[in-house]
Amino acid sequence: MAAATTSKRMTQTDIINHLADKSGMKKADAKEFFNALAALATSEVKKNGEFTLPGFGKLVKATRKAREGRNPATGDTIKIPAKTTVKFRLGKAMKDSIGGGK
Repeated sequence: MAAATTSKRMTQTDIINHLADKSGMKKADAKEFFNALAALATSEVKKNGEFTLPGFGKLVKATRKAREGRNPATGDTIKIPAKTTVKFRLGKAMKDSIGGGK
């Protein structure tokens, strides 16, 4: 009888090891590439408001308005300040490939 396999999320180390194995790069080079890509995405979102990663989607800077909320412990009304955040919008090709497109 075959053992049941459980699916777990990939860690950064798992991703780097996979990229190194598939590309023939050293693990240190794959990690450097991964970190450089993350730094590039960060700087582009700060500068231009978005970063597109072809085949995946895009990171988009968004602003949340100030609003009122409730403290769940006490029920008191609190003010939640405006905040700048980043959203990820999945690309059409990725949606279609995982079955999310219609």
